Amino acid sequence: MKLQVTQENLNKALSNVARIANSRTTLPILSNVLLKTVGGRLSIAATNLDIAITHFVGAKVSLEGSITVPARLMQDFVGSLPSGTITLELEDHKLHVSAGQYRSTINGVSAEDFPVMPAITEGTSWSLPSQSLKKGLQQVVMAASSDETRPVLTGVYFHTNKQDLFLAATDSYRLAEKHLSKLDQEVDLLVPASAMQDLLRVIGDNEATIEITHDDQQVLFKVNDVELVTRLIEGNYPDYKRLIPAEFATKATLKKAELSNITKVSSLFARESAGSVTFKVDEEKQTISIHSIASQLGENNAEAVAQVAGGGEITLNSRYLLDALGVIVGDEVDFCFNGKLEACVIRGTKNSDYTHIIMPLKS
Repeated sequence: MKLQVTQENLNKALSNVARIANSRTTLPILSNVLLKTVGGRLSIAATNLDIAITHFVGAKVSLEGSITVPARLMQDFVGSLPSGTITLELEDHKLHVSAGQYRSTINGVSAEDFPVMPAITEGTSWSLPSQSLKKGLQQVVMAASSDETRPVLTGVYFHTNKQDLFLAATDSYRLAEKHLSKLDQEVDLLVPASAMQDLLRVIGDNEATIEITHDDQQVLFKVNDVELVTRLIEGNYPDYKRLIPAEFATKATLKKAELSNITKVSSLFARESAGSVTFKVDEEKQTISIHSIASQLGENNAEAVAQVAGGGEITLNSRYLLDALGVIVGDEVDFCFNGKLEACVIRGTKNSDYTHIIMPLKS
């Protein structure tokens, strides 16, 4: 193998794929990246057996070939090189890397030992605007669980309902749902949230569409020169729709920035109580107030003006509320609930395509 590639392109590709390589694995080759010439381009790939990312970069290929090299070393080394042309030349499992005054040799392992994710041969394909999917994932992925004992909740649920495509994620303490678009085919996919976080890092600001292909076991996301394939999570997703109330006894509409500010201040006094803060919605005063207490430090009270219908109290995890407010679009939010023991719903007042639900804490 012999080729030339720009430092900028190679560094970007290595940054996208190298984090998938796992140095703690019992299979040493999984801590490597695969470099391979394909049709006049260089492909850089990494996998942890659940997720695989391949990034293709333009290259001037003199001699075809393939090799795997340590991901961390290759990424750090290329990232340290000056911009310009890098020459890669393979001799007897040794990759010679040269750029300007720099000359290095990296010991590789045969590409034949590198595991490859099986191809999706008889899958279903569809596409989405990349910025729509990017925004949707940013709004829901934080609500997915990290508890591996309940694998179904560690995923982002892609599904259609009456030709509407939704994303949903929940850890049973909070739930986020995003209506993405119309789609004229059935979709029912449970995709690992970790893979979706990797996809978010790959999606730039300019890509027009993302092509999605899936079968019963895997799903492939294709974004320009990057392909991400991941295994699907097996199991049935909970029927979360029944958790979303249709009507509310208490509703407060206020500026998102004001709700965020009073919650941030109160959260400082809620650290020793796992973020627990109590909201009081007052219809007579037309305010929403928040109270938090730290037995050793003191307590905090703050309030904001709101348009209020109904009244009541509810205790929530302040971090969950701040996470929701950070991704809701628009200047105003609706803060709704039915008594202190039922779910609290937060939505953008003028954007009904995103719903965030937070389960109450015992006050």
